[in-house]
This record gives sequence, structure tokens and C-alpha cells, in this order.
Amino acid sequence: MPPAELEGILVGHADIADACVIGIEDPAQATEVPRAYVVLRQGVAASEGKALALIDWVAAQVAPHKKLRGGIYFVDQVPKSTSGKILRRLMRDQVKKGNRAGGAKL
Repeated sequence: MPPAELEGILVGHADIADACVIGIEDPAQATEVPRAYVVLRQGVAASEGKALALIDWVAAQVAPHKKLRGGIYFVDQVPKSTSGKILRRLMRDQVKKGNRAGGAKL
């Protein structure tokens, strides 16, 4: 599944202002899995319950292999170019460096 398709599903949720999805290598599953970085709308609090609810909400709409098995990280902003294109490469680079791209996994 292209990341843009999952991002489209995520931004369709009333609590999400913006989203970025990248594939991350998961040695335990011996494959690449989708991970979401989301910006919540103002007034919506990040919590473990919110993350689980969002993961379940996406899972109900996609095939099993498209589920967010890499988790959801809450971030303040999604990196974009001046034209508005999501810079997924920057997120992947942060993950490779061991940084969670400034977000908190809940």
C-alpha cells in the first residue's frame, strides 16, 4: 500500500490534522511495516488510548498487511517542502539515526 493511501485514511479522522506514513524495517517480523506520524488537531490530547483507538480505526478499514504494525507516533509537525509535499525521506533518516522524529510513541 502506498503511504499516501494510509495518510489519506488517517487525515479523514476528525482528530488528525496531518499525517505521514513511512515503512520501517521490523526484524521481529522480517519485513517492512507501516508506521504513522500524526499531528493531532488543536485540543486533542495525545495518549496511549488515543493511539490504540487510531490504530484500531485504521485496521477496520484496511487489509491485514496494511495495518499500522509499526505504531503511531505523535509529532508537532510533518516535514514538508515549500510546495507542500511530505518529505518522507527526512522521517526515514531520523528513524535510521535512532531518533523517533521528535515524536512520542503511545
